[in-house]
Amino acid sequence: MTKQLLHLVFGGDLKDLSGKVEFKDLDRLDVVGIYPNYADAFKAWRSAAQRTVDSAQTRYYIVHMHRLFDPEHGLEIDQED
Repeated sequence: MTKQLLHLVFGGDLKDLSGKVEFKDLDRLDVVGIYPNYADAFKAWRSAAQRTVDSAQTRYYIVHMHRLFDPEHGLEIDQED
């Protein structure tokens, strides 16, 4: 059986595009879902990002949740535009 490597895909509108990730409204975050591997999470991320391609302020991210459970790794977020 393959080890589950959970990934969270979420996004929303950023306050500004200066590089700092700060959302305009946390109540309006779009939680796309939690996926058992990076490949599935990437497909979901791509779909969400393509739906919002006309909104310059909207960004989606993939969070490697499985790393939270591994004491040798810290939380890491992949930013995909």
